[in-house]
Amino acid sequence: MWCRGFLQPAVRHACTGRQAGVLFDVDGVLLRGGSVIPAAQRALRKLVDRNNNFLFPVVFVTNAGSCQRLHKAQQLSRLLDVQISPEQVVLSHSPLHMMKSFHEKCVLVSGQGPVTHIAHTLGFQKVVTMEQLTEQHPLLDMVDHNRRPTTPPSPLQSLPQIQAIILFGEPVRWETNLQLLIDVLLTNGSPGCVYDTQLSTQLPILACNMDLLWMAEAPSPRFGHGMFMLCLESVYRKLTGQELQYEVLLGKPSLLTYQYAEQLLRRQNHNRTLSTVYAVGDNLMTDIYGANLYNRYLAQQRAAMATSSKLVAQGTGSQLTMTEEELASAAHCRSILVCTGVYNPHAPLPSDQNSGVTEMVFHGHRDLVLEPDLVEPSHVVQDVEAAVDLLLQQESSYT
Repeated sequence: MWCRGFLQPAVRHACTGRQAGVLFDVDGVLLRGGSVIPAAQRALRKLVDRNNNFLFPVVFVTNAGSCQRLHKAQQLSRLLDVQISPEQVVLSHSPLHMMKSFHEKCVLVSGQGPVTHIAHTLGFQKVVTMEQLTEQHPLLDMVDHNRRPTTPPSPLQSLPQIQAIILFGEPVRWETNLQLLIDVLLTNGSPGCVYDTQLSTQLPILACNMDLLWMAEAPSPRFGHGMFMLCLESVYRKLTGQELQYEVLLGKPSLLTYQYAEQLLRRQNHNRTLSTVYAVGDNLMTDIYGANLYNRYLAQQRAAMATSSKLVAQGTGSQLTMTEEELASAAHCRSILVCTGVYNPHAPLPSDQNSGVTEMVFHGHRDLVLEPDLVEPSHVVQDVEAAVDLLLQQESSYT
């Protein structure tokens, strides 16, 4: 009875044909590290019926990438006390399964967790890890003196030439990954060779998770994969005088990530069109920027009555072929910012800086552009429970 007034309008919407979808960020919205934010369980209870079925299509979109969807779904189900399926989870690397042109190439993977298994699950058939590269070329990783080989390396079965790089997330040993990634890039995939800083082409890089910062149990945000990418870009530019290029950037705020997430929402809605997608997050530069960018894309699509089956991801230079069913269908995407994570309500928004907005202020990735309207949330609320109350009230107004 504690939320009956909210639940009945939501059920009626489903009956009248209008259906909203909800995208939840995880870290800083539902969890802080391994701890549940108190408002999270209360919020989700308001979105399920007496049989614990969601009243709306719901997808959990996180820039985490060191696990598989099944494990993330199990973790969220246990912590949030609601049944969540793998089909309701989008990780930063999830859309990689659509990039079939790379699935037969030999890819080097960087990150932590079961990266080889994750890559195989996504469709990649030939995978090389940093550990395999170090074992094959033990003289490359020389920062830690205790790890330097004391005997000449024995001949091993040679690895195939690397044809692309996948950056899944921040590694444990940054110095090792930075060194070996540069070795691979400047030798065109043959790290046992001498550098060529004047290569005419660069190996393709598929990067997941652009978060500069993320919120865990610590009082202040922690470095994310975007910080590691910033280091890699700086080293590459210092050595070559060129900007590091990416074949594709995935994870929020990438359009491809929201495209993929909406596909999952539509499947829950029996492939029927969604009215509004509510995106709840704690980070202006990923959650809010991405939701607003997607809302702009939806508006442009409606205005143009899109007939093309090509989706171009902004800032990636990558083009993927989509079917008509895979093209976006929602009318709007509304961004809701909560104050339990990265966002500090007492600090000024980047869009409030009227002059001299610098890269230091803009925490988004280098290939994104700071536009004031993209970091202006549709709504600001205290926590995820207030966000759910808001979206339920918004939807009840349509009955």
